[in-house]
Amino acid sequence: MLTKRIIPCLDIKNGRTVKGVNFVNLRDAGDPVELAAAYSEQGADELVFLDITATGDGRKTTAELVEKVAEKVNIPFTVGGGIKSVDDVYNLLHRGADKISINSWAVKEPTVLDELAAQFGSQCVVLAVDAKQIEGQWKVHLVGGKVPTEIDLFDWVQEAESRGAGEILFTSMDHDGSKNGFANEALAKISDLVNIPVIASGGAGNIQDFAETFTAGKADAALAASVFHFKEIEIPVLKQELKNQGIAIRI
Repeated sequence: MLTKRIIPCLDIKNGRTVKGVNFVNLRDAGDPVELAAAYSEQGADELVFLDITATGDGRKTTAELVEKVAEKVNIPFTVGGGIKSVDDVYNLLHRGADKISINSWAVKEPTVLDELAAQFGSQCVVLAVDAKQIEGQWKVHLVGGKVPTEIDLFDWVQEAESRGAGEILFTSMDHDGSKNGFANEALAKISDLVNIPVIASGGAGNIQDFAETFTAGKADAALAASVFHFKEIEIPVLKQELKNQGIAIRI
């Protein structure tokens, strides 16, 4: 059985880690380089770095900050935000990222998934999907959740897999920052539809939320931010409790 992964997420704005609720009301959560080093030491399985205003601001991800973080971690490191060319991907991988996460670019030009998978390998390509329920239907949103589309979440993840995406990072905008648990029903459906790993994001509030997304939600990994940044949950404690519940986890 493959072990489940615990992934802290650094949402970056103006060089600082921030965290909000439902993608708004951001507050400072610390220095990203210091946080990254701490999570690496505490036993996080991977780290995700998202420059959350890059796309909306029409600029690239802060490559210098990526490089500083990469120097401090010895775990797989995914970077996203403002990526819109093959050169951007090459630059970030060259600066120390192990994988790149794309959202808006892939929706606007789905063939880039084919291109990136062919050039860098599917293992480098993470499709980030921000979605929320509108009249009972899960719809994909772009530009940090600001721009709704008519694209169906479940159709999109299947197309992305067929084009070469190596992982799906699904964030429920309705659950983001709520600490009421992950969107496990949608996660389980995604997991049933695709054969690539699915990362749950949005809603972690306590240890049991992680356990439930690995069981009921069928997620391969769980991503969280504020519960780690503000030390509400310590990663070693979380992992030990998950192991105690019989969930395959790397201690």
